[in-house]
Amino acid sequence: MAQSKGLKPDFTLRELTLSGHSEDADVRGSSPAVELRDKRLVCVEYPAVVSSVGKMLETLGGEQAVSKTFAHPNRRLELRYRPQDPFCHCLCGNRFTSSNLLLRVRRRVRKGNPKDAEIHMDVLGVIGTTYKFQGMADFQCLAVQSEKGKDTSLYDKIILRKTENQEFFEQPMPHFLPPAIFSRLDTPVDYFYRPDIHQNLMQNTNKNFIGLNRARRPHNAIFVSFIDPTVPTECLEAARVNWRQVCQKEDGRQAEEKLKQMFESRPIWSRNAVKANINIHPDKLKRLLPVFAYYMVTGPWRSLWVRFGYDPRKTPESKKYQMLDFRIRCSTKEGYSLSDLPVKAKRSALTYSLPITFNKPGPPPASVMELPAQEGPSTSRDPAPITYQLKDSSYIFREGMLPPHRQMFYQLCDLHLESIQQVIEQNNGSEQVCDERDGWCVVGTTDKLRDIISSMIKKVVRAQKPSSPPTRKRHGRTASKWDAEEEEDEEDEEDEFLPSEGSENEMETEILDYM
Repeated sequence: MAQSKGLKPDFTLRELTLSGHSEDADVRGSSPAVELRDKRLVCVEYPAVVSSVGKMLETLGGEQAVSKTFAHPNRRLELRYRPQDPFCHCLCGNRFTSSNLLLRVRRRVRKGNPKDAEIHMDVLGVIGTTYKFQGMADFQCLAVQSEKGKDTSLYDKIILRKTENQEFFEQPMPHFLPPAIFSRLDTPVDYFYRPDIHQNLMQNTNKNFIGLNRARRPHNAIFVSFIDPTVPTECLEAARVNWRQVCQKEDGRQAEEKLKQMFESRPIWSRNAVKANINIHPDKLKRLLPVFAYYMVTGPWRSLWVRFGYDPRKTPESKKYQMLDFRIRCSTKEGYSLSDLPVKAKRSALTYSLPITFNKPGPPPASVMELPAQEGPSTSRDPAPITYQLKDSSYIFREGMLPPHRQMFYQLCDLHLESIQQVIEQNNGSEQVCDERDGWCVVGTTDKLRDIISSMIKKVVRAQKPSSPPTRKRHGRTASKWDAEEEEDEEDEEDEFLPSEGSENEMETEILDYM
């Protein structure tokens, strides 16, 4: 402490000037006014010593990747210390809201007297968003071979940098098996392992108790496969009790009566068809369907709800209710590619993102703001009614239309095309055996129906596809370069496409809802 008291600064601070200071700054006792520039900035707290800004941006994916991440509030900023290594596992930075200022401080020293310094300070902008890397960086995998204490790189042997011949693939190669997936968490978590003494008493505890195993969902649906000898004639009593618990209002009773009339007029329905005819909350529909129908798991009526007591395997007239699993064919063989198809995929493995690169959105904050009054003489402030009803295109196919998804589950009676109905009815009155694949139809009917629908979709896509513009040069670049940029923009739009309701494997998803 004695030595520190004797230390003196090696320069004298004569004046501190601020950009945009007012004349009142010279008045004793007043503080200078600083003009804040209307410029919003983004700060990245880079977890390393930056000696080259270009290399630093390369590890973040470039300015384009940073801008794309900033456009999505839930996306985390990815950093790769080895950007050229495809096996480099990224670090993820969390996004925080901030209100900091970016200052530029300049210190001027007088030539004659180095201890005489003058400092100028400018406010460049306001930092509203900050990315901080708070996770661990030890999840890495190197493509090397360790032998006799020496590490040999394998990148030239396993990464294709140019077109290779067959000898390249037949050469001896040491086994390199990278991990299929890294940890879903990049921050340390404390685990307290102890026996769960309440596990055996889960049935007698509160319903909000969180145990090791998820409790069975009490929807009480009955599943029937194609090989089962009989079908149920009535629902479980627990299904009725379960529905009465949620059917407390008039809209629930109206939905119950509507669904009863639907099954009386038509014994087999798909869930999408029901949702397109009844405006009911999906959670309530899960409890209502087991009251009137059972679920077919396999056979030509798989993933459909069948009225209790009705066995479609014994009634040839039920072939019009069979299910057709149709998937849009996307290939150059069909005359169009993925970019030409207006129907976007629900998800794609090509645009897969690691789970750690996204933050799950939290619940929206509660708002105490009053709702604005409606226009007109009415002073009612009731919110607009919420609709859960789907469009008819979710289960009906007509000529000249495109399916809303690349995989659809149609019932044969919902294919409103004369050519298709002729194929379905070609053996009317002569049905002999109910086949597990084609049902009461002629063997191979499902393949013919898929071909007919595919040919119609091909005509619609070709009609909607714009004619390709002629090749021309712009500022020394050919039109192919511009086309490549447009394709990149289309890929960006596909990344922002939100998954639609449901799943590609609708039957599996629906079964899991009841188990």
